[in-house]
Amino acid sequence: MIKIKKTAFFLVLIFVSAASHASEKSDSTRSKLKAGATFSLNSNGISSIPAFSLGDPALIASVSIGKGWLSYDPTLAYGLDLNPWYIDNWIHVRLVNRPKFELKTGMNISSYCGKFTVPEGEFLRVERYFTFELAATFRFAHNTSLLTQYWNDRGQEDWSLKGHFLSATVEKTEMALGKHILCTAALQLFYIGYDSNDNTNDNNDGLFVAPRVAFSVRKFPVSIFSQVVQAIISNIEPFPGFNINVGIGYTL
Repeated sequence: MIKIKKTAFFLVLIFVSAASHASEKSDSTRSKLKAGATFSLNSNGISSIPAFSLGDPALIASVSIGKGWLSYDPTLAYGLDLNPWYIDNWIHVRLVNRPKFELKTGMNISSYCGKFTVPEGEFLRVERYFTFELAATFRFAHNTSLLTQYWNDRGQEDWSLKGHFLSATVEKTEMALGKHILCTAALQLFYIGYDSNDNTNDNNDGLFVAPRVAFSVRKFPVSIFSQVVQAIISNIEPFPGFNINVGIGYTL
C-alpha cells in the first residue's frame, strides 16, 4: 500500500494558486466557451477507475464545458434499470498548456450509489466522495500521447473507501483502416490502494492492465468500443477476474 502524506492539501494548494494566477490574465487572452458531450451504452459498465464496474449494462453521459484555463466536466451514470450508479462533478484547472505538454489539476465532488440488502429488502445507499487530481499529458505526435494521473479519493461516510489511484495510459488516435474507418487504441496500467474509513477493510490494493479499442467512421459521430480489465497483482478477495465491456458511443 502506497502511503502519500499531505497529498490532498498539496493538490488543494495547486488548485487555488492556479485559479488565482489564471484570473490575473487579461481579457484579450481569454478563449471562447467550448462545450461537448459523449453518450454511451455499455454492456458491463466500467467506471473511471476501471478496477470497479457496475457489473450490469449502463448508460453513461459525459459533458465538458470549458473556457480558457477552467472547465467543468460532469459525468452521470445509470443502470438500464434506471437506478443511479454514480455522479461526478469535476472542476479542472489547466496549469500548463503547450503543444507537447499539458498539466492540469482538478477536484471532484461525487456520489456513488450502491445496493445493500437488509431483512426488509434491497436499498440504494449513497456514498459521497471528494477527489483531488493531478494529471500530465505528453504528446509525442498529433495522434500519440501519454497520460499520467494521480487521484486522492476521500470517502465521506464511515463505511466509504479512501486512498490513491495512479495511472499511465498510452493512446494512439485516428489510425486509418482504409478510406473510411478510424481506429483508436489505448493501453492503461494503473494501481489502486484503498482502505475503509473505519479500518475494517484494507484489502483493496492491486496493479491492473486495461487495454481499450474503438472504431468509428470518418465524419460520423457514432463509435463502437471495447475495454478489457485484468488484475496483475492484487490482495482483493476473491481475486479480480477478467472483465470486459463493449459498447456504442455518440459524440456531440
